Amino acid sequence: MLSRRKFLSSTAIVTGTLVSGCSLFRPEPKPAEAVKLDALFDAFFQENLRQNPESATQLGLDKGRNEDLKSKLRDASAAGIAAARALNRDQMRRLETIDANALTGLDRVNYDTVAYTQESAAAIGAFDFGGMSHGPSPYVVSQLTGAYQSVPDFLDTKHKIEVKSDADAYLARLEAFAVQLDSNTEQLRHDTAQGVVPPDFLLDTTLMQMTKTRTPAEQSLLVTSIARRAKEKGLDDSYARKAAAIYNGKIGPALDRQIALTRDLRRSAVHDAGLWQFKEGAQFYAAVLRATTTTSMSPDEIHKMGLDQAASIGARLDTLLKTQGLTKGTVGQRIHALYRDTASFYPNTDAGKVEAIAYCSAQLDAIRPRLPQVFRRLPQYKFEIRRVPPATEAGAASAFSQAPALDGSRPGIVYFNLHDTAEWPKWCLSTTVFHEGLPGHQLEGGLALSNTDLPLIRKVSGFPGYAEGWALYAEQLADELGMYDADPLGRIGYLKFQLFRAGRCAVDTGIHHLRWSREQAIRYLTDLAGDAAGFATREVERYCATPGQACSYKIGHTVWTSARERARAALGARYDIKDFHEAGLNCGRVPLDILTGVIDRYIERRQAA
Repeated sequence: MLSRRKFLSSTAIVTGTLVSGCSLFRPEPKPAEAVKLDALFDAFFQENLRQNPESATQLGLDKGRNEDLKSKLRDASAAGIAAARALNRDQMRRLETIDANALTGLDRVNYDTVAYTQESAAAIGAFDFGGMSHGPSPYVVSQLTGAYQSVPDFLDTKHKIEVKSDADAYLARLEAFAVQLDSNTEQLRHDTAQGVVPPDFLLDTTLMQMTKTRTPAEQSLLVTSIARRAKEKGLDDSYARKAAAIYNGKIGPALDRQIALTRDLRRSAVHDAGLWQFKEGAQFYAAVLRATTTTSMSPDEIHKMGLDQAASIGARLDTLLKTQGLTKGTVGQRIHALYRDTASFYPNTDAGKVEAIAYCSAQLDAIRPRLPQVFRRLPQYKFEIRRVPPATEAGAASAFSQAPALDGSRPGIVYFNLHDTAEWPKWCLSTTVFHEGLPGHQLEGGLALSNTDLPLIRKVSGFPGYAEGWALYAEQLADELGMYDADPLGRIGYLKFQLFRAGRCAVDTGIHHLRWSREQAIRYLTDLAGDAAGFATREVERYCATPGQACSYKIGHTVWTSARERARAALGARYDIKDFHEAGLNCGRVPLDILTGVIDRYIERRQAA
């Protein structure tokens, strides 16, 4: 296992091999140990793909030798979970056969990054409970976790149907979905026996979403999706009937079993939301903070950072709000006053939500031509803005991003949760587009996917500290590119979300470390940034289900901005923001410790050039 000391010392070795500008030096021909590492990474990637068929489809790789994966879903049973943990241990063992000291440049970055990923997976896997959503979760089934809430949309939007074999594979996945549901239910029962049960309010939302999913077959997205798409492709009209039979015979009963157990749990569930209440809660929280922030910051340090940055951002907002004639009350109260301007909102109707998505798409188009001012390269993928499916919007995040297929056959997607448009004033939409789309997640992720110097295992891996920190930095870039020069309220919206991300650090650690209640956390966010109650509630409940991940945003943003200022100060006239971005993005997604070293060595090389 890679120790903390060994990891930090190896980072110094890695970053000592950067060349000036933006690239990582790779000697030609590659050394034997680097060739061996590439072969090992190819093997790891294929092994991981075989265990995660959904990833194969997400990446557009469910074809050729992996064509059979299009008919499968991940094995969520106890045996499947044990197999995944065993594979991770075996990969760690094989990685240790590589002589890391013989690696240089990007090869060493790749080695340390994959080692870090495996270390994190092992640390989370040491706890015999929980699941995954936008990060590790103590709960296999919640409003954000579980096959019931992820698979229907996955099959509708990611599983392509062009020919008969695609439709047949869809039916096979419906069968697998029923199995996955029962596997989740069994793990939920297992975790419950250990005392790991979601709080009552999460179970309420979970049951609401489950009930919406458990419709009659003819109304289920699982059935209507294949019926519509098979008809569009001129395929056999029996697919709707076959899908309905699987739904009625297997999926529906499996959902009923999961709903019944969840209702039983709800009867005795407590209202406390923090990990502190579980036997291994403090240790689990430490592990997820390490995995998501990729730092060794303690909960107390993160909490203080959140409070300090909230005060600083609040002071900036105070000045901007005064220019809008808003002088009375706290910053949060004055922002909340802006929510009372009905002209800032789209109607809470289907038509109004279509308008909101159109506005977001226009903002994505508006920033595109400005990006070459600060980037040397842009991803060639297409990106779209969509609404979160109504069936799962009650518990879904307010906005999130999904990567495009590796081959560009499916665009990158930015989702907005338009459950209630009163939560989304127009002046809050733009900065979220820039965060989730361009120059945020879709740009950073698109460059990683299209980076020919990265092995596949690096293209598809991610670290919230790096990625979310970049996306928050991207919001700042949008302001610097002039996107708010004629939109002062939009700049307030941008800083409001910066304030919100600082508040997240305080709230997440408050809930899971300082024993804040759900209500205390919601009140803190609404008082701090004037958020709509529904928005703050859904966000707080997200942190309850996926602890730690929310802290990664502001921590990562702080690392990115500190690195840029360090480069600007050290290089003076030699500083070029395009080179800075190339240095930080060309290495792919890495832990923040490695990113800091990469930028330090970029500075040294530019100074010596």
